[in-house]
Amino acid sequence: MALHEVSTGRIDEAADVYSTELSREPLPRHAIPDGESDPVAAYYLIREDLALEGNSSQNLATFCTTWSDDETHRLMDDNLDKNLIDKDEYPQTTEIESRCVHILADLWHVPTESGAIGCSTTGSSEACMLAGMALKTRWRQAREAAGKSTNRPNLVAGPVQVCWEKFARYFDVELRQIPLEPDATGLRPHQLRDYVDENTIGVVAILGVTYTCAFEPVEAIAAELDVIASDTGLDVPLHVDAASGGFVAPFTQPDLRWDFRLPRVASINASGHKYGLAPLGVGWVVWRDKSLLPDELVFTVDYLGGQMPTFALNFSRPGGEVIAQYYAFVRLGREGFTKVQQACAETAQYLARRISEIDALDVLYDGDGGLPAVSYRLNPDMSGWTLYDLSDRLRTRGWQVPSYPLPANRGDVIQRVLIRHGTGRDKIIRLIADIRDAVDELTRHGGTEIPAHSGFHH
Repeated sequence: MALHEVSTGRIDEAADVYSTELSREPLPRHAIPDGESDPVAAYYLIREDLALEGNSSQNLATFCTTWSDDETHRLMDDNLDKNLIDKDEYPQTTEIESRCVHILADLWHVPTESGAIGCSTTGSSEACMLAGMALKTRWRQAREAAGKSTNRPNLVAGPVQVCWEKFARYFDVELRQIPLEPDATGLRPHQLRDYVDENTIGVVAILGVTYTCAFEPVEAIAAELDVIASDTGLDVPLHVDAASGGFVAPFTQPDLRWDFRLPRVASINASGHKYGLAPLGVGWVVWRDKSLLPDELVFTVDYLGGQMPTFALNFSRPGGEVIAQYYAFVRLGREGFTKVQQACAETAQYLARRISEIDALDVLYDGDGGLPAVSYRLNPDMSGWTLYDLSDRLRTRGWQVPSYPLPANRGDVIQRVLIRHGTGRDKIIRLIADIRDAVDELTRHGGTEIPAHSGFHH
């Protein structure tokens, strides 16, 4: 007969959570409570509250990192108290930020003689704002020097993420969004000539269009701007929004010329917390050389008895995400990043092949040549249900797959699935089975259309 030792120790506090005072009332919603609570009870009850959310690994709408290794978690814990803006107190964190900027400048082929400059941000949205401010300020300075009006600046782009709309509104710039041509997945070079003029502060090319995940032809866009400059004298700089593609193209398509190898490219932004494999909260922006970042935008802070230049929209910011980004560079190197991004691309292409076997769906982007993702639309011959119905069915199995219309001139409603680090082949096999089951059910019974605005979350 087995013998069992009786423990005389204290019962695990976690086992008593639902007998505590805190558990007997709803958690505070509108006012701070009067008294203290047991920390273990507070932790478990809040964790339980958050467990009602979706599983982030099944969120196939987001570009953002949803999986990190244990070492990343430990580094984040170790540096929870580091304030990135405090250069004097945390000089080594500042040094690590500088190393990351140098690594990205090298990754994106900054000419060695150029004297590039860059910084970290809270994400690509802030990085786009900084790049946009630099474009506008340089344009204004040039116009003032020539004795010309500085009214009505404009920025030219194809279908862009909402951060560029915010930039245009917040900083009083007209955003000229070029409409998509039939069957196009982004801006096409021949469209530029009708949109750029003497008030154009710059053109934005997207390396990984939010809607379709394809890469816009940056080299061809740069070449067209060169021709326009030769023909008209309009020397328009090019900014590359590589929010996602900046950490994909260098490893999956190293010969693709989209970066500082093109003299027309003035600046590049990327999101470390997307395909840069860092946790949420870090982005990057790099300028080809210092002259492209006007001095009037740069502030200085005391740094070890000297002065440290800084350019940001916010002030205090945690340093852990930058440190985790550096860890990813050190841990993976070119070889590891290539393996990760290639595995994601192969999984996306596998998904596209399986989706193409479903008669009700037409693949628009198969994960080859752009981001590791798949986009598809409903076969025009199908009726009785929509992709919004399919999104709704998939959500019952935990999957978050966005359905949304392309820009207004196209009107197509599509679904998009993003493959990130941590999205393995087995998970995609389960997704395909659930898509097939949902399509079969909808084909038999039909669906109820959901309003278009409810489908897409970025």
